[in-house]
Amino acid sequence: AISAGLSVSVVKNALYKDIRAHSPDDLGEHIVVQGGTFLNDAILRSFEQEIGRNVTRPAISGLMGAYGAALHAKDNRPANTTLIGPDVLAHFQHTVKSARCGLCENHCRLTVHTFPGRRRYIAGNRCDRPTTGKAQDLSELNLYAYKRERLTSLCPTADAKPDGRPRIGMPMGLNVYEMLPFWHAFFDRLGFELVTSPLSSRKLYVSGQATIPSDTVCFPAKLMHGHVQALLDAGVDTIFYPCMSYNFDEKLGDNHYNCPVVAYYPEVLGANMPRLSGVTFIKDYVGVHRRHDFPRKMTEVLQKHFPQVKLRDVRAASDAAYAAYDAYMRDVRERGERIVRRARAEGRPIVVLAGRPYHVDPEINHGIDRLIAGFGVAVVTEDALSHYMKKAPTGVLNQWTYHARLYAAARYIAGQPDMNLVQLVSFGCGVDAITTDEVREILEGEGKIYTQIKIDEITNLGAVKIRLRSLFAAIEQQELAKGRKDA
Repeated sequence: AISAGLSVSVVKNALYKDIRAHSPDDLGEHIVVQGGTFLNDAILRSFEQEIGRNVTRPAISGLMGAYGAALHAKDNRPANTTLIGPDVLAHFQHTVKSARCGLCENHCRLTVHTFPGRRRYIAGNRCDRPTTGKAQDLSELNLYAYKRERLTSLCPTADAKPDGRPRIGMPMGLNVYEMLPFWHAFFDRLGFELVTSPLSSRKLYVSGQATIPSDTVCFPAKLMHGHVQALLDAGVDTIFYPCMSYNFDEKLGDNHYNCPVVAYYPEVLGANMPRLSGVTFIKDYVGVHRRHDFPRKMTEVLQKHFPQVKLRDVRAASDAAYAAYDAYMRDVRERGERIVRRARAEGRPIVVLAGRPYHVDPEINHGIDRLIAGFGVAVVTEDALSHYMKKAPTGVLNQWTYHARLYAAARYIAGQPDMNLVQLVSFGCGVDAITTDEVREILEGEGKIYTQIKIDEITNLGAVKIRLRSLFAAIEQQELAKGRKDA
């Protein structure tokens, strides 16, 4: 029964989550299956029962990928072959060993293949340091890297030496990755020193793991427990992390909500981290979208803990905060424009690595931005492009700010021959079940390729590399087909 259940779940996951077929008719009348998975008779029969049709499984089902690779190599063979001859093959030797790279903070687990003549092939690396001893500087073409540098330069971390002003800590996660310029300018103008938790790491995640109440919540939310723990361990006695139902209204959607996790996770932290009861934890509900009301609301919030705060000072701080946020967003867009211009001048492909602001966090994205840049590709974000578009009809209720950016960016990319979109999706994000379908429809409706990468606390990037290579190969085939058609 367990084996049968596993077989059925594999089939249903492939049909309804990966292929996203609405009915057997979407698959066609005559169906041929391939791949090693279908060598399993139980999987094959479960598939037939699920779609109500008999299918054809070739005897070479498990080898069809190899045949495809061979045909691809045949079509793209160079003038001089690099294949070794029978004499060399007779004495061929090959060793494999595992190693841990220590050349950067990723500490990648490497697989080192050594061939005759001490030639080596290294797998498992997220950058080129293991092969060259130094990293190729592609940060100028990586908007993720620019955002990280820009944000981390704003505030000291909580373990830094205090500057003498009253300290307020913020956990560096979720919407703080976009709101930090706002809150930094706000508290700095009021005479507070705003400090953050350090960038996410595996150690930080584990430090807060015991207080996570539900394992089904997305990984970015789970990390917030570690960030708050880091602030507490550093002795921060006032932590500011407000609930925010609404985001800024960018006029791209039907409304401008934050997703429920982003909006209300401070409540979860307050209810599940006992140590917060020993410090001042400010998690009041605030609305930055109501600029006129914001100063008065924030004055009420802060005066409960800092009676010396005056409304006139909060008004001035609010003006500084809104100006800082606008400057940051303008800066991101201008940087994105420069990256696109340079990529086009150099003939580089452009990948829009789309997701949420917190996907900039290296522990969440697992270095995928650097992995893509390592292919010689320029990397920009959806918020660097979405402002080019105006609000347009969608097939879903378009009520979240981050998602409205995704849809707008997808519509823009659909008209750009040198741009493709890769969407980062966190396991456990129920809302993304909607966004992925909508983004896919927008792109595929214009003949573009849609690529989705699901990420969580698992750091193995093998499948991600395969998916990215498949994307670049598919783009190349599209260009070749277009060239033949134009000829």
